[in-house]
Amino acid sequence: MKVVVTGGAGYIGSICVEQMLNADLQVVVFDNLTEGHRAAVDPRAQFIEGDLGNRDQIFEAIAKHKPDAVMHFAANALVSESMTNPSKYFRNNVSNGINLIDAMVAGGVKKLVFSSTCATYGMPEKVPIDERQPQKPINPYGQSKLMFEHILKWYDQIHGLVHVNLRYFNAAGASEKLGEDHRVETHLIPNVLKVALGQKENVEIYGSNYPTPDGTCIRDYIHIFDLATAHMLALKRETSSFYNLGTGEGYSVQQVIDVARKVTKQLIPSVSKLARPGDPPRLVASSHKITQELKWKPKYQRLNAIIESAWAWHKKHPKGYGD
Repeated sequence: MKVVVTGGAGYIGSICVEQMLNADLQVVVFDNLTEGHRAAVDPRAQFIEGDLGNRDQIFEAIAKHKPDAVMHFAANALVSESMTNPSKYFRNNVSNGINLIDAMVAGGVKKLVFSSTCATYGMPEKVPIDERQPQKPINPYGQSKLMFEHILKWYDQIHGLVHVNLRYFNAAGASEKLGEDHRVETHLIPNVLKVALGQKENVEIYGSNYPTPDGTCIRDYIHIFDLATAHMLALKRETSSFYNLGTGEGYSVQQVIDVARKVTKQLIPSVSKLARPGDPPRLVASSHKITQELKWKPKYQRLNAIIESAWAWHKKHPKGYGD
């Protein structure tokens, strides 16, 4: 099978590419390198530096390589930025996505695995969150992903474009060669590890009076390898569907810091800040549907294992990819 991967130079995309290549799939990476890193692209993959905003470039890439499927990771994903610059999110996550699926329709490519998000649910009505809960995003980022999910439904009905929407919770961890290096880092685990490396003075804890056992927010962390496995299983589906991707286990901000202290053997000072508006106290996934339908089961459910893999990569690459 040949797969074109948009955003394959980014954190999640690059490790999914690596795992697909290890499973003997052929991979073509299409990325504009605004968020991704050229050094994160596995040398076994073909690489195209291109922009989904340029219809000619993506039409040409799909027509030339004639993939069996596409994995679509390319997106902007900063919630706070989406609240100040919604135009960027609707252009890049919706309009540019339409360029991609138009190219797929023109090239006769009938299968798409879409990198969606738990942000499409907004404030959950109950936890753990399953796919039956209403999708009510509370920021332009989540709205842009939900809009594209709706668009895909119509492209399936009209053009026969089979798609699987994977709604991630918190991707974390690393492979031996590839890890998390965002130019603007908002994720908790890499920021905790930056403190352990001496690159930051302390970890900022936003809110310590939530209705949780230790007062800090609880989130569901999924190892990047488990995420990659889910994407490869999604390629096998012959009809469209959507799935949550998490472990069903929740860890608080304070628990993450405590485990990181044990793993790194560093003090990792923290400082309490005011809670951020709109942060739910607890976000945990129910992944029962994907477990039942695709036989997916996360192998790395222990937070220790996730942080150990991330720490090993960050120690070897203290400056990330350095570009």
